[in-house]
Amino acid sequence: MCTRLTLATSPERLQAAFPEFRIPTGWRPRYNLAPNQPLLVVPNASPEQATFYLWGFIPRWAKPDPQGRYRSFINARAETLWQKPTFRSAARYRRCLILADGFYEWTGPKGQRQPWRFIVDQGEPFAIAGIWDRLLTPDGSELLTCALLTTEANERVRPLHPRMPVILPREAFDLWLRPGELTYDEARPWLAPFPAERMQGYPVTRRVNNPRYDEPDAIRPLPDERGQAQLELGP
Repeated sequence: MCTRLTLATSPERLQAAFPEFRIPTGWRPRYNLAPNQPLLVVPNASPEQATFYLWGFIPRWAKPDPQGRYRSFINARAETLWQKPTFRSAARYRRCLILADGFYEWTGPKGQRQPWRFIVDQGEPFAIAGIWDRLLTPDGSELLTCALLTTEANERVRPLHPRMPVILPREAFDLWLRPGELTYDEARPWLAPFPAERMQGYPVTRRVNNPRYDEPDAIRPLPDERGQAQLELGP
């Protein structure tokens, strides 16, 4: 399960990385994005414009509990997405790209968990396959929510976790963002683990364990005993 992301890139660099999408002017770099916070997404309902959806997918037919709360889902397994009643309608019709430049995983025993940040191409922004939905609450307000897809981890991530986000190559963007129905057979070639040789991983400060910590030093590599930045995990 992927529970934290980063999008520490400046708005200018983000726009240059994704010239086909309009990046909102209100974006600011984020170093520790957590569930129930807004993610920057490109929905297939308006694929030219990036916007903000809450991280925690709630299907449009969901009902609140007696306290008015909804069950939400931050991840969805790509292999079963088109089969699960909670996700299959969104998989077919409501897909999005979730923009990021890193994600965190953890190692070590409970109480001593050490976070690691994984990046692509030395820190370039990338797009994660996601699904979204729109819920109208009993008080008439609108909730736009999303979840990211996961697949089997590659050799770089597997030492820490068996799953990783589905990172889409640019050539899959048009397919994922097209309006109308998308079948599993059409999507399946793009739901594989991202190439490990294009990824890097490194340990970061344990302050990341606190979802409220969102400072620039969250993404800095920890130094080793020689004072050198620790980089790389896996093959």
